[in-house]
Amino acid sequence: MRKKSKTELWIAFGAVALVYIAVFILERTVNSSHILFTVLKKGAIYSLVAVSMNLLNGFTGLFSLGQAGFMLIGAYTYAIFTMPVEIKITDQVYKYYECAVNFDTGIFVALICAGLAAAVFAALIGLPVLRLKSDYLAIATLGFAEIIRAIFQWDSLGPVTNGANVMRQYKDLTDVRIPFTDIPFPSTLYVFLATGVCVALIVLLINSSYGRAFKAIRDDEIAAEAMGINLFKHKQMSFVISSFFAGVSGALLAMYQFTVQAAQFKSAMTYEILLIVVIGGIGSISGSGIASFLYVAASEWWLRGLDMGRFLGIDSASVFRSGFRRFVFSIIIMLIVLFFSRGLMGDREISFRGIAGLFRPRPKMPGAAKGGGSDA
Repeated sequence: MRKKSKTELWIAFGAVALVYIAVFILERTVNSSHILFTVLKKGAIYSLVAVSMNLLNGFTGLFSLGQAGFMLIGAYTYAIFTMPVEIKITDQVYKYYECAVNFDTGIFVALICAGLAAAVFAALIGLPVLRLKSDYLAIATLGFAEIIRAIFQWDSLGPVTNGANVMRQYKDLTDVRIPFTDIPFPSTLYVFLATGVCVALIVLLINSSYGRAFKAIRDDEIAAEAMGINLFKHKQMSFVISSFFAGVSGALLAMYQFTVQAAQFKSAMTYEILLIVVIGGIGSISGSGIASFLYVAASEWWLRGLDMGRFLGIDSASVFRSGFRRFVFSIIIMLIVLFFSRGLMGDREISFRGIAGLFRPRPKMPGAAKGGGSDA
């Protein structure tokens, strides 16, 4: 694979910096209640979990459907670790149980713990499950997600998970502060920074020797094993790392939603994430990011008028009624799948090669002599 030139890297860094600057300006100039921020925050969170799923499905070739379960673990771990002790001991949240976790950590530590908790579960589940292939692996991981959701609502775990009740009053996006100050950190910018760091780590992993081993396993397991790649070790590594970042995304989702309940993390959430990966392109990191924002914008914002009797300036309560948005959205998805069979990006990434070419000096014509003459 051709190494990127320094110019391409600087342009990429500049583009990322412009995105963060634009988000910062939007938070300073636009009303915080605008639905645009819902799209930005939720789109960024879904980008992270979609990229983590793409690491497993697109780059390693493992068909897993357990992302919602790992997000649940991350969300609950974050909520439990950041809920103030005084709230736990005064029964403001744990009304029917005596809380067994009487300490709280900082937001950053809780985010790391959320990812580690999901990774530990993934390591345990991966021991028997990763020996399965294709559809059997998908069914097993989907079953795990449903089982973990039921377990977290179990009354016997109430002192830890609050049973089937809602977890609330933990540290959310409004509690994030700029380091060493008491100044609130812009919430949307914080989600973008956390997501950007995690996605950057995944990109570095994919471009490393481990990433090349993942791709070799995806392309041909027999050939990869013949080259000396330990199949189970690398599958387990990909599975655990993907689950770690899914846990972090679950924690960010908990911060965004202000409440957590196990019933939210149904199999439909995993299907949404899988849909985003397919629309963006299996094996494309930038495709997953683009598809996440388009998916959230279309479902949460652009098509909302279809459920409210008014769309594109047309008032028609007899046509545009509750539920019509899902009908139109399903048609859009079908059209995308029909005309973009490999997704919007396929297995390609956003390239800055063309822009970088404008800054490179043009090569001299071969055989040109000084002063414009020739030897002929």
